Amino acid sequence: MENKKGQGMSTTTIVLLVLGLIILVVLVLGFTIGWQKFAPFLSNNNIDSVKTACSVACSTGSQYEYCTLQRDVKDGVNDKFQSTCFLLSSDSAQNGYGIDPCPTISCS
Repeated sequence: MENKKGQGMSTTTIVLLVLGLIILVVLVLGFTIGWQKFAPFLSNNNIDSVKTACSVACSTGSQYEYCTLQRDVKDGVNDKFQSTCFLLSSDSAQNGYGIDPCPTISCS
């Protein structure tokens, strides 16, 4: 013990350094290649955001956004598909998305 020149790193320090390095790599990959490509399993349902966007389009009277704009819909059950707010509101009784029809906008 007389020739010991310094204290070695503890196991806790090594574990924390490894965890910090893993977190840093995940953050760099997420910001460089995009979070959707890096971790598609993080969010498998966007129905609430589509419902909010459709409600805003209805309340602002935006006919294009409500009738024509194709939105990516991920319900967590079916494959991702595209649809308009108008079509989603007309199918709401069948699929249970809860998007209400807009009485102020008429889509042809």
